[in-house]
Order: sequence, then structure tokens, then C-alpha cells
Amino acid sequence: MEEHFDVLVVGGGINGAGIARDLAGRGWKVILAEASDFAAHTSSSSTKLIHGGLRYLEYYEFSLVRKALQEREVLLKSAPHIIWPLRFVMPHDEAMRPAWMVRLGLFLYDHLARREVLPGSKSVKLRSSKLGAPLKAKYHRGFVYSDGWVDDARLVLLNAIDARAKGAELLTRSPVTAVQREAEGWTAQINTPQGERRVRARALVNAAGPWAERFLRQVAKPAQGEALATKHLRLVKGSHIIVKRCFEHDHAYIFQNPDKRIIFAIPYEGDYTLIGTTDVELAPAALDGFAKASIDESEIAYLCSQASRYFTKPVLPADVVWSYAGVRPLLDDAAGDPSAVTRDYLLETNQLAAPAGKRRAAPSFPADPLGGPGALEPGLGAPLLSVWGGKITTFRKLAEDAADLVGAMLGDKRAAWTAPAFLPGGDLREWIGAPVRPDQDFERLLVAVQQRYDFLTPKLARRLARAYGSRVDQVLGTAACLNDLGQEVAPGLYAIELRYLQREEWACSADDVLWRRSKLGLHYREAERAAVAAWFKQNPL
Repeated sequence: MEEHFDVLVVGGGINGAGIARDLAGRGWKVILAEASDFAAHTSSSSTKLIHGGLRYLEYYEFSLVRKALQEREVLLKSAPHIIWPLRFVMPHDEAMRPAWMVRLGLFLYDHLARREVLPGSKSVKLRSSKLGAPLKAKYHRGFVYSDGWVDDARLVLLNAIDARAKGAELLTRSPVTAVQREAEGWTAQINTPQGERRVRARALVNAAGPWAERFLRQVAKPAQGEALATKHLRLVKGSHIIVKRCFEHDHAYIFQNPDKRIIFAIPYEGDYTLIGTTDVELAPAALDGFAKASIDESEIAYLCSQASRYFTKPVLPADVVWSYAGVRPLLDDAAGDPSAVTRDYLLETNQLAAPAGKRRAAPSFPADPLGGPGALEPGLGAPLLSVWGGKITTFRKLAEDAADLVGAMLGDKRAAWTAPAFLPGGDLREWIGAPVRPDQDFERLLVAVQQRYDFLTPKLARRLARAYGSRVDQVLGTAACLNDLGQEVAPGLYAIELRYLQREEWACSADDVLWRRSKLGLHYREAERAAVAAWFKQNPL
């Protein structure tokens, strides 16, 4: 039996989840299909920053940086439990970039968009500051500026949760195995864990990330005489390493390298430092099915050597306790250096040929989608929207633009809504009253959580407040003591939370919980990780 929807979204990374959320919030009937788990690939493998992209100024990407800086403030306010301010220290190396160039870049970074939450940049004398303590003595001067930190995988989950709350149906572990374009829409086959489903949708959104081009060339079948794939992606692997904590303070570092790239060293999970990222170009054949990308020895050596140029204590490959890698789907703009490929996005529209006398759809956005020469002709056959490129910081704006385009192609423009909206768990007012500032508001939430659930240890209370924000009571319910949380499956992880993650966040396995919905796997021994896996085996949903 066929099921009917307005829009089928393919891909459960940050862009797919964000688009499904936006469309559902405008009243469209939406279904999303993800072949793996939410954020199983690129969207859980970022450097976990909400940032404008300071280095993109060198490539004259002023529009991208401004857009990202504007979104930085929007996102900080929408989810203060998983996004918070972070100060960065840039030690000055005269051999890399002259001081005047760094100051000019930071001035632009401070002023390209309005700042309400984050403080501006400043100079710092490293030798007389705690910020210089872990650095080699030759670094005397530095610069400090602001950006934001995000739990990237949870950001995807929150968008999915909100999409479902607004009526969307979301499927994980459900690859789209075939999709056929027809005059009035698309017919798709989805291989779900419960069996094959056949759905019809008026419009199709291709948000398959690194697989977006392959999806159009190998899975989506055009109507006769039509071509679906017109763009090419450059696949660039970015890898990160985790080592024991390299410094005691709460700032992060941005290091300039002789190859003109930069790497970050960021406080991570309390006891660790996150160092990344690399830029390694991959051939399309490197994406073997939906296998997870992995770091190689040369990347580990690169990150260790570049960090060791700055830190007094060298970072060695033997120090690496965990690593991860993701594949960035960058739009091929003919740049020779993978680091120089634009991180901006392109939304490409495609409709069936119009009847005689009608206009064809405009080829892409941001070329005026709703008017002007070559404007979209509403209601013409089987709209397709493909997402090319993008970065996690601009996902909300990308989703808003995408929903505008889908509405225009369907001939039913509906108002945008996400800019002032909270993500699930982000509206703290019932716990703390009127908001003041996102970072301060979270600390007030933490106090309220500790008062309501006074049996929680400070460490557990903070972790739960960070993960779930104002929804923490949906996890803990009426629990009045630790015994009410059920079995402690692993240190600080109780059955009540695992059941919540099964029921509300699509968790099906230990990896879903330990590496995406949390980073507890980093803190656990192998036996403790195995205990979580055993719990899922014994307690299927």
C-alpha cells in the first residue's frame, strides 16, 4: 500500500533533520529516511564549533562568514544546553601571518555581524598569562576571540525530535533503495527494519551529504529524457584525535601551521583535549556503502606534529586515546587546495520540463527563487531539491532557504519560523524564569535541576542538564532517589535514561548512546561499554 506525503527528505544528518523540522513546522506532511542512525557520519564528526570561520576571510568568503556569524548568535540562544560560548587563543607566529593581518581579520570578525552574547577580540601577553603556560616560551603574544561550542550529534537529534513533534515521520536504519520521478511526484521504496515501505511524495529533498551525488546518479531515476545530477562533490576527510588534557584553563587554541592551514586544540569532555582537523581529499569510490570513515597514521602524525610546534609538552601518537573522522561533502568549485574549497552551500532546484509557454525552474539558490527572470514556476512536475555543501553553523539558515524553495516549487509559500524558536530542551523559562544570557542561563538551570533532584551527584546532574536541558524531567520523571533510576548499567548511566533514549531518541544500540547521544564511551572501559551493549540486547524496544 502506498503512503502519501508532501515531501520526502533523504538523509538524517544536520541538513536533512533541519529541513524536515522546518518543513514540518510550516505544516507540510514530511517523511525523512536515514540509512544509518541520525548523525552517524559527517554530522557527528565535526570539530564541534559554532563559528564564523575566521580563516575563510583569507579566501574572501565574506558573505559566508557574515552569514555564519549571524547564525552563531541565533543558535546560542536556541539551545543553551548544547551550545555555549568558547574563547579561543591564537598564539602569534610572525612566520605565519603578520600581526597587522591578524588584527584586521579579528576586527572584521568582530564587526561583520551584530554580537549580543559574545565578547570581542583582544590581545594577550602570553608569558604573563595562564593562557601561555602550556605553550613554548617563544610565543610571547597572542590574540583572544570568541566563537561557540556545540554537541554536534545532539544538535541533529534535537532537530529530529522537533520535526517529529511537528508531525514529521522519521525513519532510521531505513535506506531509500529506489525512487522514481513521475509527472505528479516521486515514488520511493524504503527498506525499514520492519520491512519495505512504498511512499509517494509531491517533492523530494536530497540531503544525503557525502552520498548526495551518488544518490542522484545511482538511486533516483529520472523521468524519460531528464537528467538529475548536474553537480560534482569533492569529498574531503577531516580527522580528529583525542588526548589526555593538555592544559588546565577553559579556553581553546587555534594554531597556524606552515602549510597555511589551522588546527584547533579544544577542552573536551572534562579530562581530554580535542585536536583537529585534517583535510584529505578522497576519491568517490572511498565511500564504501555507509561505512564510517577512519583516521590514518599520517593524519595522526600530522596533528601531533602541528600541536607539538606550540605545546611545551609534545603530543605523541601514543597519547591518542580516541579518534574520529568524517567526510565533508564540498561543492566542487575548482579550487586546487582542499582547504580552500568553499564551505558555503548551494541549493539546486530541478523540476520536470514545463508545458509549452511555461518557464523552467531557476537552477539554484540564492539566485532569486521567488521572482525575476527564470523564477520558479509553482506546481510544475515533481520538484527536486538537492543540498550541496554547507557547514553545521549555517544549517538553520540552509533549512529555511530550502523550505522556502520547496514551498515555491509546490506553489504554496509558507512563512519561515525557526529564527526565534527554541530547539527541544532550549527553552529554560519554566525552570529559571526570564532568560539573561545563554551561558548564565544554563548555570541557573543546573542549580534548579540539583534542587529538584537533590540525590544526583554534581557530575551526573551537569551531564543530564547539558544533554537534555529543560527536558531533563522527561528523562527522570518523578524519581526521588537513585533507586528510582533503575539499574546502573555503567557508571552514571541508568536504565531510566536508556529507556528514554530508546523511546524518544531512536537509540537502538550501545554505539548510538555511547558515541552520539553522549560521549560516555570515551570515559568507560571496554567491560563497561560491553555492559551497555548487553542491556540493549536484553531490552529490545
